[in-house]
Amino acid sequence: MQVLPPAIEVYPVHHLPILKAYADQLGLVSLINHYVPTEMEVDAGTVVLAMVLDTLSGRSPLYRLEEFFAQQDTALLFGKPVPPQALNDDTAGRVLDRLYDFGTMRLFTACAVRAATRFGLERRYVHFDTTSRSVWGEYQYAETQDLPFQVTYGYSKDKRPDLKQCILSTLCVDRAVPIWGKLDDGNASDKTLNTTLLSELARLLADYGVRPGASIYIADAALVTEDNRAALRDTFFITRLPATYSECERVIGEAVARTHWEEVGVLAQTPPTQHRPGTCYKVAEDVVTLYGKTYRAVVVHSSSQDQRRQKRLERELQASSTTLAATVREAARQEYACRADAEAAAAKLRALPSAYHGVDVDVEERPQSGPGRPSATRPRAVKALRYGLQVTLHERAEVMARKHQEAGCFVLLTNVPTVGEMAHTARAVLQAYKEQHGVEQNYGFLKDPLIVNSLFLKKPERIEALGLVLLLALLVWRLIERTLRVHVETTGKPLPGWDKKTTQKPTAFMMITKFSAVIVLKVGAQRQFAQPLSLIQQQYLWALGIPDTYFTVPPSG
Repeated sequence: MQVLPPAIEVYPVHHLPILKAYADQLGLVSLINHYVPTEMEVDAGTVVLAMVLDTLSGRSPLYRLEEFFAQQDTALLFGKPVPPQALNDDTAGRVLDRLYDFGTMRLFTACAVRAATRFGLERRYVHFDTTSRSVWGEYQYAETQDLPFQVTYGYSKDKRPDLKQCILSTLCVDRAVPIWGKLDDGNASDKTLNTTLLSELARLLADYGVRPGASIYIADAALVTEDNRAALRDTFFITRLPATYSECERVIGEAVARTHWEEVGVLAQTPPTQHRPGTCYKVAEDVVTLYGKTYRAVVVHSSSQDQRRQKRLERELQASSTTLAATVREAARQEYACRADAEAAAAKLRALPSAYHGVDVDVEERPQSGPGRPSATRPRAVKALRYGLQVTLHERAEVMARKHQEAGCFVLLTNVPTVGEMAHTARAVLQAYKEQHGVEQNYGFLKDPLIVNSLFLKKPERIEALGLVLLLALLVWRLIERTLRVHVETTGKPLPGWDKKTTQKPTAFMMITKFSAVIVLKVGAQRQFAQPLSLIQQQYLWALGIPDTYFTVPPSG
């Protein structure tokens, strides 16, 4: 192996300068330093930036900052040389304490407001959702201790009921960009969290310049409670009506019976493939009354259908078949002395209650012959005539077709008007609600062990401060992805995606894979690429609006 001259330093910078560029656009370091001044060797803003870069590197746990930056060009990433040993556990812990003391949500709001202004975020739709985040450790504290939230056992969306947890709530706008987030008790209810947020929603949106009545709150089915209905007041909302409500079953049944659907078609922007065909939608509108108030109910039918409801329907069909089959076998063994008795038994079988099956019954004669061998020349004499039942089962085709249709339906509940500035058709209501999946994708990001790693902090205060770091990382991540997609939409030029194909929906993860081999050489005070950027990398930088000098020239100031 050839040994490089000592004067040459090699740094695998990968996509980190891109993250740094977007943190600079937010003014992340200066903003943190403005609100959280310190006299430490490394300022708080730089430590937070280091945590964000490490979080989005996907390569090392947050408690190993020192190890991670021992391999990085800190002067390039921070604008000043920072010795890796200065980013030790004690430094990170002290900064987390300072962040908590100032107020994590105050800091995040300041960054998010700047992002909304700088990137012109669309704030008409506001999406809310929650998830659980498992933590390691006992977390035993005195009941009298004043804590920001309780780390405790609760319903685990991580599928780890053996671990204590906390609940993370987020509020997102334009393409799942987070503008608010909060950690709550590990056993907190989504319904209660909705109520708490709704009481502050108007004030929160006012920080972003959103006037009352100019936004629509979108949340999952946990929003549908009597307390939340009262807390909503005049707030426009879109949510999913839980299937446990009788009104849900009623409007679905009536929509399927009427068959007056409005075809919506495919809403996905990505073209369908053989293994992932596009889902087609159709909608029908009705009204429901909940807690004394009338709302619009948009019944949505999906061609991909709700798999859970389909499986439940299959289980009910199998149970019906099994129960009836046992009854039929018993009836087929019975014999009757007269036809009248057989006809009466047949009538009872035909009237058996079953939502999914019909019973066909024929009365058949069963001649009874005398003893002895039959003659070859004449028929056997009939001594008596008995009667039996010939029974067969069949599925009710019309009923099953209707049930399958109903199983593929769900109901969206909304108070958004049909006329005026905030008017939405049934199709538009569905399109707005479909964007809720972006918030859920955020949770996949925040749970990814390659990105976030397990939380080992032993103080709820530091976990809350770390939650701020994760939200800042998510903010940078989503702004990058949003910029890529806006570029594709405005220019009409797709970007290189997977398998040498172009894509209309580039992702931030897709971007980082394109820069996984970028290496910068530092010779004295000068930096240069180990090999020139590829055409694909240049395309991504152009879409992101970042000059390639971010990889070779440390920012000044």
